[in-house]
Amino acid sequence: MKSIFSVVFFLFVFSLSAQIKTTFPVSLLLVPEKTNFEKTSTYSDVMSFLNAIKQLSPHISLQTIGKSTSGLDIPMAVLANPMISNADQAKASGKPVVYIQANIHAGEVEGKEVAMMLMRDILLGDKMDLLQNQIIIFVPIYNVDGNDKMEKGLRASQENSPLETGTRENGQGLDLNRDGVKMEAPETKGMIANVLNLWDPQLTVDLHTTNGTWHGYSLTWAPGYLSSGESGPYNYLNDVMLPLITKNAKEKYDLNLGPFGDFSLREGWPLKNFYTYNHHPRYIVNHIGLRNRMSILSESFAHERFYQRINSTYHFVYEILNHCNNNASEILKINKEAELAAIEKVRNQAGIIKKGVRFKMVPTDKPLNHFRTYDYEKYLKEDGSISWLKSGKITYYDNITYYAAFKDTVSATLPRGYVIPAIMDTIVQLLQQHGVNVIKLEKKTRFSGESFFIEKWNKSPRKFEGHNMVSVEGTFNAREMVAKKGDFIIDMAQPLANLIFYMLEPQSDDGLLSWNFFDHILKGSNVPFSPVDYPVFKYF
Repeated sequence: MKSIFSVVFFLFVFSLSAQIKTTFPVSLLLVPEKTNFEKTSTYSDVMSFLNAIKQLSPHISLQTIGKSTSGLDIPMAVLANPMISNADQAKASGKPVVYIQANIHAGEVEGKEVAMMLMRDILLGDKMDLLQNQIIIFVPIYNVDGNDKMEKGLRASQENSPLETGTRENGQGLDLNRDGVKMEAPETKGMIANVLNLWDPQLTVDLHTTNGTWHGYSLTWAPGYLSSGESGPYNYLNDVMLPLITKNAKEKYDLNLGPFGDFSLREGWPLKNFYTYNHHPRYIVNHIGLRNRMSILSESFAHERFYQRINSTYHFVYEILNHCNNNASEILKINKEAELAAIEKVRNQAGIIKKGVRFKMVPTDKPLNHFRTYDYEKYLKEDGSISWLKSGKITYYDNITYYAAFKDTVSATLPRGYVIPAIMDTIVQLLQQHGVNVIKLEKKTRFSGESFFIEKWNKSPRKFEGHNMVSVEGTFNAREMVAKKGDFIIDMAQPLANLIFYMLEPQSDDGLLSWNFFDHILKGSNVPFSPVDYPVFKYF
């Protein structure tokens, strides 16, 4: 009966390619493994695992990124060899930090389990080498409040595998993957303050399960999309790193990975077009791209079983970590060059160049070939209309137009900086929470630049994430202005220049004006009935 205290099991018995036997204490056996992959871990299960593994390894530090709406700690595990316990030590090590975030949507649960499996295999198994050239931060259960609201049928597309899951929303009813700009959730505030700003991860991986179409890939991926950001990190991910990992996954594990997207049967069959999601920095992965850092969206395939989704996500994240471990210096270099490029554009080209603030989705230069998908067959309904039904057969199509690039439809001049009136201190505080450097004027100062004259104000009648989104039309007018003592200025020659630009430009399709942060100020000006100046001034 002594064996009750330890259990020998095949690592990933669901994968024929991983037949390595390892002995772990029973305290580290995960809920899916104990329930034949019918159940997923609760918050208590995750915390028990973290506390148990902390006692067994000197290479893990347990911390928290903050508290949820209900007051639960959001756990963060820092893995390093030699062990480090704070961000200053991480910076001094010269190693890049890689951040793995799971369970942002608490119905998409395999990332949570994979994070714990990888911690177990790194700290006590055969993957300690992954800590040679990098520091890894895991947040396995980001949406702690949504996780334990488990019910059947919350993720119908996952076909009750596992039987019960948590909710998509957090304790406030917000989608945490739409909060990257407005930052209203405590989870987002904690992640930005205590992970992105503090630890400065060079790469972030956000783990999801798609609820979209029946393509034929076990997992699809996307890099943080380009909008007004720098191209270096995106190009490295899209052209080098992710294609290589896709190749390795097929050769090493016989897993089919591909770029993220959906198709529409309303366009007919066989498919001709494949569409990604949009570029907005409200999505965490795109938000990080505007910070001159690399980010990857991981979407396992909902229509596979739970254990299959764990298998594909595990190998995908492992290959990402293995690549970063082997190419740490190159990743650091690319990100640093992007940061410097953003600053130099402000210093040398402010008032001269324009950057996009509104975008449309357009095709990439190259189509998708050998596209793997379940096939569909045409049926004639009794009323004479046509219906398409899945055949259950995998097939391949070539020359698929891939809508995964973004072209600006509205652009604005890049300024040297912005002037924000003192009465808008709440907006200044939000920018500071994002990590923006803000200066408070000690005396009246004259600036030369331009202001935006709002001529038309459009406000959506339908709420989205608790907001009636706003867009404006108008014109920029060159002029001078005198800022008062106590007003704020933001010098754009700083690392977050691209994020600042996207948040403060009045015509931005995902900026602070869009999210109603200026409504209370502009309301007194009788918008939309009377044209009015946008209260943030651009100086050159």
